[in-house]
Amino acid sequence: MRWNSISLIGVGLLGGSLALAIKRRQLAARLSVCVRRDSALAECKKLEIADVITKDFKEAVQGAELVILCTPLSEMASLTAQLRPFLQRGAIVTDVGSVKGSVVKELEPIARQAGANFVGSHPMAGSEKSGVAAAREDLFENAVCLVTPGRASPPEAVARVEAFWKSVGGFPVRMTPEAHDDLVSRSSHLPHIVAAELANYILSPVHPKEQAMVCANGFRDTTRIASGSPGMWRDIALANRQNLTRVLGVFIEDLQEFQFALERQDITAIEEFFTKAKQRRDQWQSHSTSPTPE
Repeated sequence: MRWNSISLIGVGLLGGSLALAIKRRQLAARLSVCVRRDSALAECKKLEIADVITKDFKEAVQGAELVILCTPLSEMASLTAQLRPFLQRGAIVTDVGSVKGSVVKELEPIARQAGANFVGSHPMAGSEKSGVAAAREDLFENAVCLVTPGRASPPEAVARVEAFWKSVGGFPVRMTPEAHDDLVSRSSHLPHIVAAELANYILSPVHPKEQAMVCANGFRDTTRIASGSPGMWRDIALANRQNLTRVLGVFIEDLQEFQFALERQDITAIEEFFTKAKQRRDQWQSHSTSPTPE
């Protein structure tokens, strides 16, 4: 699918990677990116990631058939309201946010006021690195891209968003915003909290100075994602707090069961814990379509 004009609002890792993928695959006759800071403007121009690189909303989105929000979750509603006067009728607005329920609820009516259509998206791709300098044109290849239409989303707009994610190498999967937030609270948001707590606890200055010296590859691999943007993950945790609170409770109960098994020296339960984890992870790995980050 080729678009006449695509506009990206916000150009960090995901926005920058989308720009590179769109350019490489020649998916748009005109690609515009909109940034807030002068430093980002200079960096994007240096990398030549788009035809139009600007800080002006009107210049960025006027005439765009597809507008993709690549900004922090907490800024999406206010930014969409600022973009609204410049959106062309019939334009499709989507995003790359990690939470969908609140985003779809807030952005659908704003887009509708401009005669545009909002369809939520979430590509399951990323890295602990941030910023446009970390962008990769192949970031979305073989990645599951979740598409979460609202009740008022026109089928044609939903189909075009799915076609877009397919055109950058992804596998679009459609689900409700509520189902999305439930699933990713376990598969994405909980692992980040676990990684962050491992880093917080194990590298705490209350431990002997030798503690960090004995942290090797296992610790490095398990805590990689803890190096992600604190501000982004603050927004995600708050936006999906109901689901996250619930799954954290279940996770803590499971850990307590393992703790009790240790206290009882229950060899069978302890081995079953590790055996079940290995079997489930190995099975997932053998069928996984998501790319392994570098």
